[in-house]
Amino acid sequence: MAKSPAQAEADMIAGFKEKTGKTLDQWLAIAKKSGADKHGVLVAFLKSDHNLTHGFANMIALKHFKSDAGSLADKGIDLVAAQYAGDKAALRPIYDTLEKLIRALGDDIEISPKKAYASVRRSKQFAIIQPSTKTRVDLGLNLKGVGPAGRLEASGSFNSMVTHRVKLETPSDVDKQLSAWLKRAYDQA
Repeated sequence: MAKSPAQAEADMIAGFKEKTGKTLDQWLAIAKKSGADKHGVLVAFLKSDHNLTHGFANMIALKHFKSDAGSLADKGIDLVAAQYAGDKAALRPIYDTLEKLIRALGDDIEISPKKAYASVRRSKQFAIIQPSTKTRVDLGLNLKGVGPAGRLEASGSFNSMVTHRVKLETPSDVDKQLSAWLKRAYDQA
């Protein structure tokens, strides 16, 4: 059975000492001393000066800046509500329509909200839902062996964790064609 994102994170944290030579707390002390004031700056520092892989460097930065989903949830922040607040509030029906469609694919799906998007996982991530602008939600999909065509675009600079993107401006954009792409991504995960 696939691990939940929380279990995968816990396993990664437990393996810090064995894999990197230091515990997460020791790395957090190094992060604090680095003086890095941005996530990307800290990740680059840890990778270049300490030869950490991106995964470990990113985890340290997330924990250091308390920007990981767990830290935000611990503060009582509803990440989905925060994503669809303010000038993006009108996009929430698109998210809700997508979530209903995704949950109907199977009972082995986990939707894990992050600060800026929601990760959709089965045994691995197969989609992301992101309110990219105040008028559009982007659905990122991992579709192996499928070329971009029409509204199924290559992900490009949208997000490197997915292969394709579909731009959604209304709940009616969540149609049979989109459902078929989601099902294919789900089946490949």
